[in-house]
Amino acid sequence: MLERVSTKIHINHFNQQFSPRDLVNVLRPRSYISLESALVERGIITQSPSILTCVTPGYPQSFRGKSVSIVYRKISPELYWGYEEKATRYNKYLIAEPEKALLDWIYLNRQEGLPTPLDELQLQFLTPAKLLDYALRFPRTVSETVKDFLVEAAFPSQNPDERRPGARR
Repeated sequence: MLERVSTKIHINHFNQQFSPRDLVNVLRPRSYISLESALVERGIITQSPSILTCVTPGYPQSFRGKSVSIVYRKISPELYWGYEEKATRYNKYLIAEPEKALLDWIYLNRQEGLPTPLDELQLQFLTPAKLLDYALRFPRTVSETVKDFLVEAAFPSQNPDERRPGARR
């Protein structure tokens, strides 16, 4: 009924109120929930990830068990901001603001050369002015992506083919 997650850290499965969020800042005190995990919690995306994704200015690390998977991805110390504190029944954790979670996701995907599909985001949960302001604190490639995204959202293309990434023009 106990599951080992890390040295000296176990999950008590008799505790029905347990949440993986209880472990986020226990395993890595300087971290916050971000990326897909924060985006789905904030309603910006609908596909729920199977792992809890966090960012940290420290080294990246994964904690995997039978009932919990938490992945910490490294972010520049200058980008460690834009989060708020929330509470579970037994602990507190930090989670990115919606705009910051999106920017972290774009930033880390760009660093790894991955695409950043922005066409299925629920924009009503983002504040465009805050998103643009926050984007200016990121590298130019991220802020340019956000500017293009906001322009396309404000003035959608009339031709459906032009909205698809990689479509011929």
